[in-house]
Amino acid sequence: MNKMNVGVLGATGMVGQQFIRFLEGHPWFDLTWLGASERSAGKLYRDAAKWNLSGTAPGHIALTEVSAARPDSKNPAPKLLFSAMDASVATEIERAFAQAGHIVVSNSRNHRMEHDVPLLVPEVNADHLAVLDAQRRRFGWPGAIVTNPNCSTVTLTMALGPLKRYGIKRVVVTTMQAVSGAGYPGVPSMDILGNVVPYIGNEEEKMQEETQKILGSISADRIVSLDARLSAHCNRVAVIDGHTLAVSVELEARLSAEEIIQALNSYRGVPQKMQLPSAPARPVQYLEEPDRPQPRRDAERDGGMACFVGRLRPCPVLDWKFVALAHNTIRGAAGAAVLNAELMAAQGLLG
Repeated sequence: MNKMNVGVLGATGMVGQQFIRFLEGHPWFDLTWLGASERSAGKLYRDAAKWNLSGTAPGHIALTEVSAARPDSKNPAPKLLFSAMDASVATEIERAFAQAGHIVVSNSRNHRMEHDVPLLVPEVNADHLAVLDAQRRRFGWPGAIVTNPNCSTVTLTMALGPLKRYGIKRVVVTTMQAVSGAGYPGVPSMDILGNVVPYIGNEEEKMQEETQKILGSISADRIVSLDARLSAHCNRVAVIDGHTLAVSVELEARLSAEEIIQALNSYRGVPQKMQLPSAPARPVQYLEEPDRPQPRRDAERDGGMACFVGRLRPCPVLDWKFVALAHNTIRGAAGAAVLNAELMAAQGLLG
């Protein structure tokens, strides 16, 4: 297909920079517009933002003028926008762009739990895009808002997706989340080095609610959450990238370990069937080694877009327990949103 021009809202922040890096050289999308706060508007990107990722900002991006994050007929943004806006301002900005006819694929939390806003993990719930017509009727706008989940939720739902057909009844999950998930400058070094911080604001509630929505179904133009019980314990640890989850799950079906591993390894979703550019060939991979997955060894495999599972064993309280890992700023943020947009493009939903 011909390349489609795209933009990034919140381009100067940590997630915005992940979008810039992930979109560099993308076969379908060409990043041509950068939006940020009024204090950055009118400046070249190199003057408006400190590059916090490894290396330097792509040359053409460094010389791109930053626009204000608002619809502007004199300097129109592309139809497709990726949003990395801070939650404090995302609601109004994203709605304004949707009202102006833009498709906003958002990493912000603000619209995730609305009943007619898809909260997508494309391998798991691609069918939830069907509620977009209902969203447009409710808000009366020609555009749309599609969201991707919290970074820890992505890991959990990818690991549970292959097991949904066996009836998920109860889940208990404990997270060990990387410091990059806190953005920049993030957690002070004196708080995290040699330490575990057993609190991440609103993270546990988001994991519980978002997982149930993603694993839910569509009924009467709305998404209905999965009727399962889920408890999350979220912790920040001294790891740079990669969220690790210790998961226990109770299923309706009685399965062997071999059957569960087969379900994980053979799992393929719509992105794999459509061979979308950012989709990993094997979205969920089971690692046989007794000490894997590990963030340093596994988070960046498959371009950071796959979920790795290991240490499957019987659970004396629920049925089974295992460890899951995914890259939090790639699969859990920028890469997730780009894959969502690829799915929409392939299904003809971008106009």
